[in-house]
Amino acid sequence: MEIVVPPDYRHLWVTDSRHPVLKVPDPALREVAKTVRKVTPRHRVLVENMVKVMRQADGIGLAATQLGIMERIIVVCPDTKPLALINPVITSQEGEEDGEEGCLSLPALYGTVTRAQKITVNGLDRKGAAVCIEAEGTAARVLQHEIDHLDGILFIDKADPATLYWSEPSGKDSG
Repeated sequence: MEIVVPPDYRHLWVTDSRHPVLKVPDPALREVAKTVRKVTPRHRVLVENMVKVMRQADGIGLAATQLGIMERIIVVCPDTKPLALINPVITSQEGEEDGEEGCLSLPALYGTVTRAQKITVNGLDRKGAAVCIEAEGTAARVLQHEIDHLDGILFIDKADPATLYWSEPSGKDSG
């Protein structure tokens, strides 16, 4: 899907040192991230940086690929405490629900996406320890959205095209 950004929102589609999140049509957003073989101190620093970038952008999720780093790392913060997952894999899912999504790589564009209502995700935490996360509702939606980024999938690929609309961001959106 080609995105034509309305003039009123072009100021949001900037990528620079103050706004490091890549924007569509950057080709890195369509790449599949590589598995992290060993969690190192560099990955822990990256996770901390990702949390800062996500918060500065008023997001609730961010994938390393959105910063041009082709590694399977996400951070999410659907409530108050950020969670980092390395090599996340959805191992089970239940139910379906429609919900509105936005994306830091598609600022000001929103649409309705059908996702699993409840999921289980396995991965590694920022120290490299194995974790299993069960999530539902918003947390499940954000995890699915960010894991999609690691596979080069954007929410617009899954959104009902009839629901897409432009609006000035007012709060926190999925990364």
